[in-house]
Amino acid sequence: MVSSVFLDNILTGPVIAFVVAFIAAMLRFDFRIPEALYSILSFFLLLAIGIKGGKALAGATLGEMIKPLLATVVIGVVTPLIAYALFKRLGRLDVTNAAALAAHYGSVSAVTFAVLVITLESHDLTFEKFAVGILAILEIVGIVVALLVAHRSTSDSSWKAGLFEVVRGRSIAILIGGLLIGSIVGAERLAPTDPLFVGLFSGALTLFLIELGAVAATRVKDVKEAGIKVVFLSVLIPLINGLVGAIAGSAAGMSTGGVAVMATLAASASYIAAPAAVRIALPDASPGIYVTASIGITFPFNLLIGIPIYIRLAEALT
Repeated sequence: MVSSVFLDNILTGPVIAFVVAFIAAMLRFDFRIPEALYSILSFFLLLAIGIKGGKALAGATLGEMIKPLLATVVIGVVTPLIAYALFKRLGRLDVTNAAALAAHYGSVSAVTFAVLVITLESHDLTFEKFAVGILAILEIVGIVVALLVAHRSTSDSSWKAGLFEVVRGRSIAILIGGLLIGSIVGAERLAPTDPLFVGLFSGALTLFLIELGAVAATRVKDVKEAGIKVVFLSVLIPLINGLVGAIAGSAAGMSTGGVAVMATLAASASYIAAPAAVRIALPDASPGIYVTASIGITFPFNLLIGIPIYIRLAEALT
């Protein structure tokens, strides 16, 4: 079963596209999509995720959401604190860089979530209707906690400006917009749009991951600046946070697919919302460290290895 999950996760269009683009970029081939298309694809994917969640959310009740939402808040608080402590103590980083990394590892990756959804569907594993709402909450809470930690430890952080950037950020706005569209209009009336938002989703994700594969390859050269300890922690922390997410999801009584979602979101690292907030709130933090860790190390790890682990963990706990 474990090998089947690994193979089914790796042998998908989006994941193979990421690997091929990564290798091509390392070999210095021009294998990137136009910047304008990248922006369109990111908008499309976030909107499609939001609409899908909104359609499902329309049929959810408060009673079935309350425990998972409480678990979400716990994850949003605990995971950035774990990341901060480990990067500061084991990684020997200063407060600013440790907090910057904590913001990334406390927040989430919508693209990692999208790949997980495809893998779960290939195994006929369903998950709770409100998962996209959890995604939106975690994207904000983890960053806020990390910025508050930095604010308590140093007077250099513009945490209010960073918080404002998170709340009004593009990714959050698109996700919430999609949730509203899906929940207000409903699945039946949105059926005519399914060929676009459902049928083309996997293809759009494949194109998007071509660009991310190339971007991840460009960060390899910055591994030296990040340091071997940060590289090691960029793999260890997702595993620890993934375990926290799985336990929280299981304690909340979620399904196997739902626990896998909680584990994967907890284990993922943001590379859209968090960098924008950190750039404003913690201007002295090094992008060579936090961008390299999140997209150069953690994202490929989760994409290729982490997701099957989190699914297997969910199966063991449910």
